[in-house]
Amino acid sequence: MNLFDFSAEREEMNRLCEEIEAHNRRYYLEDAPLISDREFDALLNRLLELERLYPEWKRADSPSQRVGGGLTERFQTVPHKRPMLSLDNTYDEADLSAFFSRTEKALGLIPELVCEPKIDGVAISLTYQNGLLVQALTRGNGTEGDDVTLNVKTIRSIPLRLLASDIPEELEVRGEIYLPKGAFERLNRTLEQQLLEKGIPPQDIQEQLYKNPRNTASGTLKLQDSAEVARRGLDAFVYFWASDNGRSPSHSENLNRLGSWGFPIPPFIKIAICLEDVISHAHTIESQRSKLPFDIDGMVLKVNGLSQQDELGFTAKSPRWAIAYKFEAEQAFTRLLSIELQVGRTGAVTPVANLAPVLLAGTTVKRASIHNADFIRELDLRPGDLVRVEKGGDIIPKITANDLSQRPTNSQPFHFPETCPECHSELRQNPGEAIRYCSNQSSCPPQLLGKLCHFVGRKAMDIQALGEKTLDLFMKELGVCQISDLYQLQPNVILALEGFQEKSVSNIIQGLEQSKQVPFDRVLFALGIRHVGETVAKTLARHFGSIDNMAQASEQDFIEVEEIGAVIAQSLLAFFADPVQQQELIKLKEAGLQFSLDPSSMKVHQGPLSGMQVVVSGSFSRWSRDEITRIVEELGAKSTGSVSSKTNLVLAGEAMGPAKRAKAEALGIPILSEQEFIQQFLS
Repeated sequence: MNLFDFSAEREEMNRLCEEIEAHNRRYYLEDAPLISDREFDALLNRLLELERLYPEWKRADSPSQRVGGGLTERFQTVPHKRPMLSLDNTYDEADLSAFFSRTEKALGLIPELVCEPKIDGVAISLTYQNGLLVQALTRGNGTEGDDVTLNVKTIRSIPLRLLASDIPEELEVRGEIYLPKGAFERLNRTLEQQLLEKGIPPQDIQEQLYKNPRNTASGTLKLQDSAEVARRGLDAFVYFWASDNGRSPSHSENLNRLGSWGFPIPPFIKIAICLEDVISHAHTIESQRSKLPFDIDGMVLKVNGLSQQDELGFTAKSPRWAIAYKFEAEQAFTRLLSIELQVGRTGAVTPVANLAPVLLAGTTVKRASIHNADFIRELDLRPGDLVRVEKGGDIIPKITANDLSQRPTNSQPFHFPETCPECHSELRQNPGEAIRYCSNQSSCPPQLLGKLCHFVGRKAMDIQALGEKTLDLFMKELGVCQISDLYQLQPNVILALEGFQEKSVSNIIQGLEQSKQVPFDRVLFALGIRHVGETVAKTLARHFGSIDNMAQASEQDFIEVEEIGAVIAQSLLAFFADPVQQQELIKLKEAGLQFSLDPSSMKVHQGPLSGMQVVVSGSFSRWSRDEITRIVEELGAKSTGSVSSKTNLVLAGEAMGPAKRAKAEALGIPILSEQEFIQQFLS
């Protein structure tokens, strides 16, 4: 007998791999588990133990990869073998009719169409070689995407190995990764508990929770720790066979084959041969929307025959053989109980509707936006009215209609007040604006609270331990009214307040201390000067170098700065002439905040864009706006926010402002897409 013969352990590892994956399929795809969670965990733990003892025998498709544990320092960008195009979309049934007619005319026959729910998630491309999952790429810019294979392998519904005999040597499929509603709720409950344990005051936790499943899924997919990805519970659907080899003649047949191989296929798929069937099925899917355990935002319509898809072809951005029919935001009727006026940090008075609670898109809605006094007048909104409420982008509730036929007989018109509802100062309305402002900037409580919240915000001083409700408490209990008051707070005074522990107090004091290292341009933005946003603050900081130089500047000095017009100049002059603000600046300097630029930060970078002014507009697939702006500046350019005759180049992302594009085209300024920018300056 060979004492070093471990063939039994290796055989056990192989058996465990097959058994665990079989249980995974029954649990996640067939909803028919055979064993308890505890029994499943015992099998997985045994496999993990054996793989730790014999790492050389760990299989590439081992279920242990579902647990995660690998770290990704940087997500490599990889070109797609076939572009990942977006779909044309519409909210109008008439456009579906036009698509149907256009397709019929182009093909010379009535097309067979496949109707599928449009999953609200993150597009993904999965590549298998000899049945083994080898690569997972995000859509990226459509031409290339990020390699997130390690993270995708943690998604239990995605097969790591395909076992059927008729699988092509190379197979690329595409689908959508999403976060189920239940997983999203669990994730927020866990985060809430973690924030409590970190000492974050309970009243400030809500604003730090995840906002919606789709954005959370996108962020999760790019986490560097795959073990954390595994814990969050992402899921997926596969809806397209992208590679050419081995396909059946129709899209529906290919979906059936993919489903038989273990891929999760979306529900409610239907083949339609007339427009009436298409619209009827769209209504069926929409009626199930709120009941589904995942988010959908429409229905996708695809020509079924692959040869017909080839015949119809593509435009530059989308296939001609498919269209997405987007559902309207979910709506509901409810009673308008009252109209409340809120005062923001700039003094803007905004009406908000208090509603009889109504369930909408899975959440209970009690408040909604009304915009301004003109909107109230246009809809003739009155307390007691039956109003239609919808979630704009399925996130922000807003009133969209008023059913006057249901109005109570004793209703009274709503009159917008002439004075501030908080401090009773006069309301003013700037020429050409619908918004009304409170004139009392120095002592109106909501304005002061708003300025404090703006100051501690992420893009300003980034003091995470201070949220709105904590600041409100400090105002009421500790007399904090100005920004400088924050830097006078003593730990023992905060600790005496109800609900504060030593850890939360320590986080606040530490956050304030760390804010003293925030650079001047962000401090300038944090001061909340009207009309001075991030870009303007950076421009002013670089031009003047210090707050003292700005305080001594004339109107003409300000106007001579690129992008600074008369409105901003007047706002700056008013700020520096205000005795209250003068005293604030003195106190903040004494507290140790940065009010001048480090000379090294004013150094002009040399690069291929040296001496150029570049406007960055829209959203980008590889970087955030802040990141791509920083890249532009590192290449030597000056980033500006508006197009002018001095602009040398416009970097256009998705949803670039049409006015900026039109102006750039009229001035003959080159406009580059994200991919063109990468090819010209970063490759």
